[in-house]
Amino acid sequence: MATALEPKTRKPQVRETQCLIGGKWQAAKSGKTFETINPATEEVIANVAEGDAADIDMAVKAARNAFENGPWGKMDARDRGKLMNRLADLIEEELDELAALETLDNGKPIRDSRAADLPMTIDCLRYYAGWADKLHGQTIPVRGNYFTYTRREPVGVVGQIIPWNFPMLMVSWKWGPALAAGNTIVMKPAEQTPLTCLRMAKLAQEAGFPDGVINVVPGYGPTAGGALVKHPDVDKIAFTGSTEVGQIIMQGAASTIKRVSLELGGKSPNIVFADSDLDAAAAGAHFGLYFNQGQCCCAGSRLFVEDKVHDKFVDKIASMNGKRKLGDPFDPATEQGPQVNKEQFDKVMGYIEIGKKEGAKCVTGGDRWGDKGYFIEPTLFTNVTDKMKIAEEEIFGPVMSILRFKDIDEIVQRANKTNYGLAAAVWTRDVAKAHLIAKKLKAGTVWVNCYDAFDAAAPFGGFKMSGIGRELGERGLDAYTEWKTVTVSLD
Repeated sequence: MATALEPKTRKPQVRETQCLIGGKWQAAKSGKTFETINPATEEVIANVAEGDAADIDMAVKAARNAFENGPWGKMDARDRGKLMNRLADLIEEELDELAALETLDNGKPIRDSRAADLPMTIDCLRYYAGWADKLHGQTIPVRGNYFTYTRREPVGVVGQIIPWNFPMLMVSWKWGPALAAGNTIVMKPAEQTPLTCLRMAKLAQEAGFPDGVINVVPGYGPTAGGALVKHPDVDKIAFTGSTEVGQIIMQGAASTIKRVSLELGGKSPNIVFADSDLDAAAAGAHFGLYFNQGQCCCAGSRLFVEDKVHDKFVDKIASMNGKRKLGDPFDPATEQGPQVNKEQFDKVMGYIEIGKKEGAKCVTGGDRWGDKGYFIEPTLFTNVTDKMKIAEEEIFGPVMSILRFKDIDEIVQRANKTNYGLAAAVWTRDVAKAHLIAKKLKAGTVWVNCYDAFDAAAPFGGFKMSGIGRELGERGLDAYTEWKTVTVSLD
């Protein structure tokens, strides 16, 4: 049974608020700061250094020097893995404090920070620590008297821009493969949630990473992020966020032909057949949309339910929404916290109004919850059609749209009729039908009789406008390595 949190866990210390550049913590060169806000109370947590192009330039130079001249490039691969494991150990030692800091800055329930975000962060770092000494080349039997082999080498200095919905987890998804491959990093955390990334950078110092290997510059997208994307001495950009910003990043990277990997938005179809275990499907669909306040790129926001069980299924979701506990994210019983900031709150509320005006039926929710903090009631729409905005556009909030369907041919066509292709799910007891649909769905991940089942070993990424490349698993290393062919004459 959950118990009240201890005061030290409830009020984490905010220690790191400056840029980390070349192993030194320093204010932004401009002297500017920005506020990071507690979305549950709308109160200021701390003022954080507002880095811009000047700070990015210093960080890139530090990363380049660490890559070319420091001990990092000479370090045995297995020793890189040891440092990564040490970082994972330090995070585990501070799990409660880091979970509280994540909840304070992001607003997600402490139960999720502790049970999901932190364990998955640690697991990801340990998974990639194991890859550090396993990036092998090959010998190739070419024609002629030659000895030909390949080397797998780090890309170099990588710029990484992460979102605010899973701050620590996104750090691990980016740092893990980059460090395992031997790159150096300049990271820009989301301005809404910079605190845990900065704390992880401090722990990386304590773990023994050489100066300049990991640099963190908080700031805004158009200034710090834009400078990182366009910097001529950055070899690769990795970005997780909206499709609209992904398009801007591709344009900015074009002038220097940077390698680019993008994990972008989604409008994922979640398909429930009448022959499925309806209780399991309802629980999975509920989790697949409302988890993390609906702020998931792969949220199952287009829930297709077969006609013959539609009404029964709606009742199940509505019942779960009615029991869902909103409130103080530090209360272990809280299941749903606030949206991350006022901008997101206003965006989601705007979509709710659009849904009502377009003729969708609001079965539950539809309003603000409470009078302080950016809380939104778990909202459920029925009578939704494919052409409605709430069925076409990414809302990124606790808003579920349920659409009817009749047969398998119809649903595959409708599910794929989107610019996105990040994830999808199908619920059925018919194994053959499940595999057939998994084959036909245009999505980077297809879950069968489950949702949001992640593992550091399983690659994740999107089709179409949901992104370029893959994160996690062995495929996640592809974005951080270059293949070099060496041919030696034996004459």
